[in-house]
Formats: sequence, structure tokens, C-alpha cells
Amino acid sequence: MNHPENDEELIRDSDADAPEETMWEGRFIAAKRRGRWEYVGRTRGIRAAAIIAIDEDDDGTRHVILIAQYRVPLGRFCLEIPAGLVGDDDGSEDEPAIEAAARELEEETGYAADRMEVLGEFYSSPGMVSECFTLLRATGLTKIAEGGGVSEENIVIHRVALDDLGEFVADWRSEGHAVDVRIAMLLTPEYLGDNTYD
Repeated sequence: MNHPENDEELIRDSDADAPEETMWEGRFIAAKRRGRWEYVGRTRGIRAAAIIAIDEDDDGTRHVILIAQYRVPLGRFCLEIPAGLVGDDDGSEDEPAIEAAARELEEETGYAADRMEVLGEFYSSPGMVSECFTLLRATGLTKIAEGGGVSEENIVIHRVALDDLGEFVADWRSEGHAVDVRIAMLLTPEYLGDNTYD
């Protein structure tokens, strides 16, 4: 694979320095335009955190904790990894992603993690959305609550053996449900940690 040796080999878009216009703004998102580009961004500096939560049985069998919930923009249920907003409450603008991830993991799944490792920042749809999310891996899980989310989230929790993940996702999709792109990362051993699929 060829890697650029310096930034001069990367060519910026001709609209990179155009002024950014806000076309519409709501509480959580804003529609923006920069030159010929139209895209959506988060308001108020809100960010997101997404968690790859790995649980292990006494015999060493590893499971991933997934969630499913109805997503109005899609018009159907979506299979996802636990995730949530960072700094979205008034006064919490400087909230660390790792703290938000721990909170969201417990709220959505009922699990607490002994270890939370930041894997980096990623962009899910960079041609349309400016939002990035911090990806974390949670291990040493303990079930401490029911989970299911807050308010009207109605989250369903799935604990899926990694060896069965491909089949589980295929079955979910065959039922007409949606699958979040971040599920694809779960099929990549580097993101799951050591001893994956040995």
C-alpha cells in the first residue's frame, strides 16, 4: 500500500476555505453549506462515543454486547454497538469521551466495564456528516443493571458469541432490519483485541 510521504501529495478540495453557512439549526444538529458541499453537523460542540463491549465466559468464550432500537430516520430497527452523545447536557460540554462511554454502556446495556480503552476517532459518513465519534473497547464487564436506555429508547440488548456474529448479523438483515456500519468493525480482529478468532 502506498502512503503519502508528506502533505503536499494530498490535494485539498477547492471549497475547503469557503465560508461555512448554517442553513438550518435544531437542538442537536445543523444543516450547513460550504461552497458546493451540503452536510450535517452537531450543534453546541456535541460529540459521540461508541463502545465495542466484549464479555468473556469462564471457559474463554467471547461475546460482544450489541443493541437494537427503532431508528426513525431509517424507518426500521437497527442493530448497533452501544453509543451515545458526549457533552450534550447543559454544563457538560467538557465531558471526557471515556466518562460518557461508561455512562452510555450502563444506561443502554446494564454492563459496567473494568477497562475502557480509547481506539481513536472515526468518521462514519464523511461526505455528508461532519460528526466524528470516539471509539472505545470495554472489557472486564459486569452486569449491574437491566439496561434498555433512558426515556423512550426501548433498547433491546443482544449478547452474541463472536464465533456466531456473522450468522447473527445475516439473520438480522434477512428479517428486513438495518445494520449500523460500525458492526463491520466487529468482524475485524484488530478492534476486538488479542486472541480473537484463534
